[in-house]
Amino acid sequence: MWELLLTMIERIGILVTIAFILTRFRFFRSMFYQNQLNRRQQFTAILFFGFFGIIGTYSGVSLSTENLEFHRWAADLSADEAIANSRVIGVVIASLLGGPTVGIGAGIIAGLHRFTLGGFTAIACGLATIIASILASLFYKKHKRVRLQTVFIIGALAESLQMLIILMIAQPFEQASALVNIIGIPMILANGLGSALFLLVIKNVLSEEEKVSALQAQKTLRIADQTISHLQHGLTPTAAEAVCHIIHQEIQTSAVSITNRSEILAHVGLGHDHHRTNSPIQTKITLDAIQQGKVLIANQESIHCAVTNCPLGAAVIAPLRQCGKTIGTLKFYFRSEKEITNVTKELIKGLSSMISHQLETAEVDRAYQLAKEAEIKALQAQIRPHFLFNTLNTTISLIRLDPGKARKMLMSLSHFLRQNLSATTQSTITLQQELAHVKAYLSIKEERFKNKLTVSYEIDPCVLNQLIPPLTLQPIIENAMKHGFKDKETDCMLKIKINRNQDRIYIYVADNGKGMSTELAEQVIQAPIDSASGSGLALYNVNRRLSIMFGEDASLQISSSINQGTAIQFSIPYKEMSQQWIS
Repeated sequence: MWELLLTMIERIGILVTIAFILTRFRFFRSMFYQNQLNRRQQFTAILFFGFFGIIGTYSGVSLSTENLEFHRWAADLSADEAIANSRVIGVVIASLLGGPTVGIGAGIIAGLHRFTLGGFTAIACGLATIIASILASLFYKKHKRVRLQTVFIIGALAESLQMLIILMIAQPFEQASALVNIIGIPMILANGLGSALFLLVIKNVLSEEEKVSALQAQKTLRIADQTISHLQHGLTPTAAEAVCHIIHQEIQTSAVSITNRSEILAHVGLGHDHHRTNSPIQTKITLDAIQQGKVLIANQESIHCAVTNCPLGAAVIAPLRQCGKTIGTLKFYFRSEKEITNVTKELIKGLSSMISHQLETAEVDRAYQLAKEAEIKALQAQIRPHFLFNTLNTTISLIRLDPGKARKMLMSLSHFLRQNLSATTQSTITLQQELAHVKAYLSIKEERFKNKLTVSYEIDPCVLNQLIPPLTLQPIIENAMKHGFKDKETDCMLKIKINRNQDRIYIYVADNGKGMSTELAEQVIQAPIDSASGSGLALYNVNRRLSIMFGEDASLQISSSINQGTAIQFSIPYKEMSQQWIS
């Protein structure tokens, strides 16, 4: 009995080897990780494990019940022979990993094959194999992985069931009983142990691969976290130097280098004394990688370094891409090609892809900022003629009534336009500059509203150095003058209030003009509108520029009602700044 047990365990080594080979197949990995296999995967698994059961049969030991002699390999059996085998292992594993469909399918294939070999236990063993697959399928759990202890018990239980069926069906009973007495315990133990070992090998191999993948992911994430700030301004020599240092420290290669399409931007590690920054690319294979956009491996000959004793004997060259074009390379150097493993190559591919994505993101950010600045300039350009035409109309009227005041108006206008021109060449100005702009505008408008307009200011001087987009307050005040005070001949009151509350600055402009409906107040800052009195473009533009620069929290808030006046308020973040802006 013990000799048979040792022989069985020896044969199980064959199946364990097959288990290791199994881990190389994609369909088996899918079966191990997925909850549900598709039909093609199920069919492949049935055929494979059915064949696996057949191998378990042939690798068994045949036993003659007449002379009790063992034969090392099982083939065609005589009427008095049976097989001590490990067929059940394939059937059990198929059921536990693939579910009832895969397990029973494999059991039928292995069972029918066993029946064709003959022997007085042919029917009993063939039937027992199918029943064992059904039994093991009962322990299949769709969302959970089975434990090794459970697999041992199921394998032993399935073999015990086979011994019972042999006793019940095989004839003559005396031969069946003698067979079970000899092979029963060895086969129960061997198949239980074999099933557990089979699963253990699979789990260990896949677990080690998962650990390697996890370590790679951790390294990649650490590198990504450290490099993203350096690549915000593109692939510059300074950024390349910083990235190479980070990668070299994390990956522990002989050297790391980054190039653009024509020269070395940075080189960190061995060979830095002659692989110099800003020197032209000398390796043809690097130019090939740029041209082809593919990862290439260079040996010492293809590197052909000009220095005879260069310690760099091999390199992996990965392209860096931006906007669909190769803009440079990421190069990892090694002492020899033997150091370049598949794991290393995959890691390098991942890193080059990651850096390419970071460069893409940086380019998108720069494009967004340029578009935002262009939009602000376009909005400012729309405002300038709007104010100018209104001012010129007022000046023309004054020329007719009082040429002296008209000259004074033109001087004020000249001063205002000078400020206006200066403001439109800048993305931001101080609140003090904006207020000077407003006061110049109101000095021009006061002739029309002489003795009819009262302007009150409530200004916190501590906030005058804060930055805002140019032409922010003036359009709001112009809107009040043009629309709020339209047809109002007396008691025109305008209030401008600027103060700080904790970390925000609040700007408030109110008039006692004709006002507008609540619906119109909501619409006018959302989009330009068509109306007989105007398009509302001024307030819309101001709101857009504030939102672009400071976010939605800085949007205009309009409170207005018919014949009750209008109040417009917005807030911007307060920032500590030098007082040099205040004069």
